[in-house]
Amino acid sequence: MRKTLGLAALAAVLACGGASAQQVNIKIGVLSDMSSLYADIGGPGSVAAAKMAIADFTKDNPNVKVELISGDHQNKPDIGSQIANQWFDVDKVDLIIDTPNSGVALAVSQVASQKNKIFIVSGAAASDLTGPKCNANTIHWTYDTWMLANGTGTAIVKTGGDTWFFLTSDYAFGHALERDTMAAVEKAGGKVVGKVRHPLNTNDFSSFLLQAQSSKAKVIGLANAGGDTINSIKQAAEFGIVKGGQSLAGLLVFASDVAALGLPTAQGLVLTETWYWDMNDVNRAWTKRWQQERQGKFPTMIHAGVYAGITHYLKAAVALKGNVSDGKAVVAQMKSMPTDDPLFGKGTIRADGRKVHPAYLFEVKKPAESKYPGDFYKVRATIPADEAFRPLKEGNCPLVTG
Repeated sequence: MRKTLGLAALAAVLACGGASAQQVNIKIGVLSDMSSLYADIGGPGSVAAAKMAIADFTKDNPNVKVELISGDHQNKPDIGSQIANQWFDVDKVDLIIDTPNSGVALAVSQVASQKNKIFIVSGAAASDLTGPKCNANTIHWTYDTWMLANGTGTAIVKTGGDTWFFLTSDYAFGHALERDTMAAVEKAGGKVVGKVRHPLNTNDFSSFLLQAQSSKAKVIGLANAGGDTINSIKQAAEFGIVKGGQSLAGLLVFASDVAALGLPTAQGLVLTETWYWDMNDVNRAWTKRWQQERQGKFPTMIHAGVYAGITHYLKAAVALKGNVSDGKAVVAQMKSMPTDDPLFGKGTIRADGRKVHPAYLFEVKKPAESKYPGDFYKVRATIPADEAFRPLKEGNCPLVTG
């Protein structure tokens, strides 16, 4: 009997030792705009989404321990780079995620590559992140400028909006969105008659809108985002631009923007997104949980991308038994595994780091069509995953051969 008890005790000790060996410790940093024009599309909402992803994953994987920190890049690439270096070198962060602002994201992507760490971009849009500026440490999750351009731009040209004037945010994101949309418009048979660029976080759009109005273009393409999109649409309404026969194309519009504008102002806008909170019961249930921390707000596709990106990263970390120090190896593992999460469903990550899933062409409802708060969109078209993003061989990503 004593021998039996001794063996049982030894087995228990060995079992505990095995369990402790499988302990996985991860540190994640949400780097976002916490206080300025992109705070509603990312910001605190991205932190809330990250907390949910961690809670859901660790509930089913109790051996995984995740520490979460956050920082404000203030829409400045130098500050974003400083935070990224501090997090990777001193604070031992394994993954940085979110980062709305393409200038900041491009800078952080380079830091991640230099430090062999991991960067998942949910917030920024520039398609260069999976094009000439791609690297083996960066994954671009939610959307990009090519997707926006070919979704919204092509659809509007096909319905008669064949002359365009661009109102563009004057930094990496705006330039990329303008470039990609111009290419899509011209490919579809449209013509670009002019463009003007405005500083980031502009309060007064009057001079820019007057130029757009005088161009007589059928469509004014808003190659901006967040607070700049909200302000330009509000001031366009004050100028009577839509009543005068021109239409606005919101090339990057989020649910939070529509909420801020109100349906009387936003109605009729055509936009492209990869996720919408009210599209199905799963999204609605997730949103209800998210709103426990963000009362009165509606989540954006960026928030959904943070949740999904962290979920897939943690799956890869477990598959590698917690060996996450080699960022390239972890990203390679993420690319080798099919993606599958409640918000985006099944998908893949390509060699260039582009996460692939369907996109949706929406139209903002008229006030009379909306049945409850947040009932913003009606679906005009579903863009299949294999058509939603730029073809792999057209991006000029150095990681892609052949």
